Amino acid sequence: MSTFPEIPFWLTALKALGTFVVLVVLVLFTIWFERRVVAFMQVRPGPNRNGPFGLLQSLADGLKLAFKEDITPRTADKWTFLLAPLIAVTCAFTAFAVIPMGPEVNMLGHATPLQLTDFEVSVLLILATSAVGVYGLVLAGWSSGSAYSVLGSLRAAAQVISYEIALGLAVLTVFFQSQLTSMSAIVNSQSEPLQLNIFGANVNLPGWYFLILAPSFVIFLISMVGETNRAPFDLPEAESELVSGFATEYSSLKYASFFLAEYVNMVTMSALATTLFLGGWRPPFPESWWPAASEGYLPLVWFFGKVLLMLFVYVWLRGTLPRLRYDQFMRLGWKVLVPVSLVWLMALAAINIGGGAEQTQATRVAFVGVASLGVALLIMFWPSRKPYTPPEEPDTGVGGYPVPPVDLAVPPTPRGMTELREKDSAELEESSDRKDN
Repeated sequence: MSTFPEIPFWLTALKALGTFVVLVVLVLFTIWFERRVVAFMQVRPGPNRNGPFGLLQSLADGLKLAFKEDITPRTADKWTFLLAPLIAVTCAFTAFAVIPMGPEVNMLGHATPLQLTDFEVSVLLILATSAVGVYGLVLAGWSSGSAYSVLGSLRAAAQVISYEIALGLAVLTVFFQSQLTSMSAIVNSQSEPLQLNIFGANVNLPGWYFLILAPSFVIFLISMVGETNRAPFDLPEAESELVSGFATEYSSLKYASFFLAEYVNMVTMSALATTLFLGGWRPPFPESWWPAASEGYLPLVWFFGKVLLMLFVYVWLRGTLPRLRYDQFMRLGWKVLVPVSLVWLMALAAINIGGGAEQTQATRVAFVGVASLGVALLIMFWPSRKPYTPPEEPDTGVGGYPVPPVDLAVPPTPRGMTELREKDSAELEESSDRKDN
């Protein structure tokens, strides 16, 4: 961190521009990657027209959105309506500033880390920007003047409040284990291999925290999906209920800005998971095998390879899991993830207080972590439902809820009701006239 003040301003600006370009290219690639992977899962070709293998399809969609008509609702608060997507995009790009993508390199004659900036509590910047970014969604829904948009923005706020706690507790365990809060320092703390004694045999594993802090890694994965409003947790923009949620009244580039912020947040959260739990830019094998693998620009390959692996998890979940109901989603956050995080944090504190040597302590943490993860998975997937028993009397509805009529008769529209009333009144008058005659 002492090298950052010595970097000239023009080089910092160049790195900022490079980070921006990398994020935009990753967003375009992630959209294409998501479409191709989901198409493969559903046995269909996916995008294959624009560019080789359809690689330019995302760029074509972006240009199409840019030339769409920009419409602002008459009932919208115009300044807030314009400010909301700017807040979302700015917070999304700011969060990536503290992610270390590689070691110190020689760039244009100056020694500089492959990281825009870093400080003692840099990981808190990501948590802060992700929490502030939800203001963009809330303001978007409030300023649109639409009931669907307001409901979507309220869901986004409740969702971030719920899953930010579990996410913060998962990050806190990394602080507790490494005794560090700087992003680059956390990556360096995972460089030492983890030595395990399994049935009398010494086994060297990577000292990454996803092995030592397995429950925290699983909680972080679930929370980051909920934090970024991605399926199966995309409740703020559930099209089956809220049309498009907070973005219902947006169009053109303002509508595209929310998609840009969503995918940048996906990349940032994937990079954060890589940095905290997967060793960051460290190679996925012992560095003694190939010392040059951790030098120069080669670590960028390991870093972005791990980021793409985490992005595949996002796509995999979207292609396989259905959307949760909102009560199920809130119950998972408040009644499962938060209590499990607190219990695991207390167990980790007890292990660290009573631990001995560092390697023995890491071994104990890894053993307890894997055991806790196994118990948690057993509790979650244990079959606890009662067998179905048919009701004694036939149910006219579904569980007491009203159902459509058997003949699927559609009730008339208000205009049709008016016409029916007029027709009935005319027939009544005609019949009364006949009786008088």
